[in-house]
Amino acid sequence: MNLPNKLTLLRVILVPFYVFFMLTDIVPYSPVIALAIFAAASATDALDGHIARSRNLVTTFGKFLDPLADKVLVVSALVCMNSRGVIGAVPVIIIVAREFMVSGLRLVTANEGVVVAAGIWGKLKTAFTMAAQVIIMLGMCFSFEGQAAENAHIVYQVLIWIATVLTVISGGIYLKGYWKYIDSSK
Repeated sequence: MNLPNKLTLLRVILVPFYVFFMLTDIVPYSPVIALAIFAAASATDALDGHIARSRNLVTTFGKFLDPLADKVLVVSALVCMNSRGVIGAVPVIIIVAREFMVSGLRLVTANEGVVVAAGIWGKLKTAFTMAAQVIIMLGMCFSFEGQAAENAHIVYQVLIWIATVLTVISGGIYLKGYWKYIDSSK
C-alpha cells in the first residue's frame, strides 16, 4: 500500500475517534480534541491527493477510497454537529442525499467501465465544507453567551448553507455530466 492510500486509510480510522470526542462530555477539552482530529484528518485529504498526483501514485484503490473517506468524515461531522444542536437537519439531509446520489452514479458508471473522477466543483465543495466544519468546531470550543452566541449561531448556519449550495451545484454538475449512463430511455 502506497503512502497516499495509507493517508486516506488514516482518515477513515480517525473518524471513530473524532465522533467519540465530538459527542462526549466526560473528557476534558473534548471539543478541542475533536477539532484537532478533524483538522488532521481533513489535512490528509489534500496531502494524499497531492502526493498521489506528484509522484504518479494514483491507484484504483485510492480513486475508490479517497472520496469514500471524505464522505465518511464529512457526514460524521455533520451528524455530530446536528446531534449537538449546532446545525439543522435540513442541510445535513441535503448533503447526505447528494453523497448517496454521487456514490450511486459512480456505481452505475463503473458498470460501463467509467470512473467518475472528482471534478473541481466536487473538490471545492469538499474543501469548503471541511473548512466550514473546522470553523464551526472552533466556535464550539468557546462558551459564547448572549449576543455572541446568537452571532456564532448565525455564522454557523451561513457556513453550512453555503456548503449545502456548493453540494447541490456539484451534484447537479456530476448528474448532468454522466446523465447518459442513467437515462432510462436508452
